[in-house]
Amino acid sequence: MTFNDLNLIEPILRALSEEGYSTPTPIQQQAIPQVLEGHDLLGVAQTGTGKTAAFSVPILQILHQTAQTQKTGHGPRGRVRCLVLTPTRELAIQIGESFKAYGRHLPQLRSTVIFGGVGQNPQVQALQRGVEILVATPGRLLDLMNQGYVNLQHLEVFVLDEADRMLDMGFIHDIKRILPKLPASRQSLFFSATMPQAIKDLSATILRPNPVQVAVTPVSSTADTVTQSVFLVDKTDKPALLRHVLKDPAIKRVLVFTRTKHGANKVTETLEKAQITAEAIHGNKSQNHRQRALSNFKAGTTRVLVATDIAARGIDVDELTHVINYEVPNEPETYVHRIGRTGRAGAFGTAFTFVEEEERAYLQDIQKLIRKQIDVDKEHPYTTASVAPVLLHGSERIIRPKGPAGRPPRDGRGGNGQGRGGAPRAGSASPGGGRGGRPQPAGSGERTATAGGGRPAGGGQRSGRPFQAGRGGNGGGNRRPQ
Repeated sequence: MTFNDLNLIEPILRALSEEGYSTPTPIQQQAIPQVLEGHDLLGVAQTGTGKTAAFSVPILQILHQTAQTQKTGHGPRGRVRCLVLTPTRELAIQIGESFKAYGRHLPQLRSTVIFGGVGQNPQVQALQRGVEILVATPGRLLDLMNQGYVNLQHLEVFVLDEADRMLDMGFIHDIKRILPKLPASRQSLFFSATMPQAIKDLSATILRPNPVQVAVTPVSSTADTVTQSVFLVDKTDKPALLRHVLKDPAIKRVLVFTRTKHGANKVTETLEKAQITAEAIHGNKSQNHRQRALSNFKAGTTRVLVATDIAARGIDVDELTHVINYEVPNEPETYVHRIGRTGRAGAFGTAFTFVEEEERAYLQDIQKLIRKQIDVDKEHPYTTASVAPVLLHGSERIIRPKGPAGRPPRDGRGGNGQGRGGAPRAGSASPGGGRGGRPQPAGSGERTATAGGGRPAGGGQRSGRPFQAGRGGNGGGNRRPQ
């Protein structure tokens, strides 16, 4: 099946084609036709399954076609026709950029993203200019509604995304305050990775009786053709560790992942100063720049491509020998997709993951998902003793990677191999109330978790236009949007 088989309009198909995507993921195949027919929908899907496009693509089409048959106009503060409610600012940004990507040829459909933790004035100004699609976190939405800046009486489609995380983070009361403000005639889409009784009860208050139900199984395994290892390292030593690893001439073509656009730029600058050919691709780069960088990478002119998850999804490069997670993804499924870039088509690949102290819970979540203890390299010159005791439990395997002969001295640390000691650095994140004791990244959302079991607000580069390449840990197949 291709997107051409889903009765999508030409402007949307053109946008998908320009991104290089033709084959919908399973949840997109199931959900898009049902949403286009106007059904309420209950979707059970995790990150990495393509659920963002599963609702954003049909919503764009619905709003466009409705606008063709009636005059919608724009009030002084905008007439919001679609509201997407999501738990974290990072996920809100991601969804907002997805709407912009898929709707690039539908300029009459304007969108904006509102979230807490920043000043409200730019968000208010965007609302006053008028928007049809509003992506919001609950706290900031309520604030602006109470101030009279958001009017939802013209709402046609409501999406509640990551419902279980909403519950875990204590947003349930905010959601219950927002629901009475929505028109009863709306179409509602409800997505959750899990479906405990509390989430089922919540869905019953939002959806019409007998909603269409779709469910997909998340990717949870890594390819056997990919050798994985962890490098425990202090954050300040990551640049030096990356330069050291890249001294190995066997690493001919490597994809380096960061969580943010700014991080990708910094890593690229570091490598260029070390005279290692590198280019960055992310959402702030022009389409021409991204295409040129990818062409150089495929041709071997550029040895290192530094990318965010958003920009990298959809990249399909033959003979990619290594993937380096310079920053650990805060969603374990993202790790599976990242390292699935290498070790394809019967070839063998290698994945290195640099883990600092504040990322230890992310690693625990990854190992839980893939049901595998990842080997730890304790022989690199920047290893730190402060991370290891809190990262791993039970048995661990020490590996000695095949690197260039000779290792640089451990600057300023002496020769006893003691690192910096076992004390955590000041200001390190404390464990949140989430799964696996995941730390709460600073500034990652509107509020901290108030109920156990939830993941902290943190999406890093889940923002932008996230795309996944195929299914399964080893990728392959046609490229698919998130």
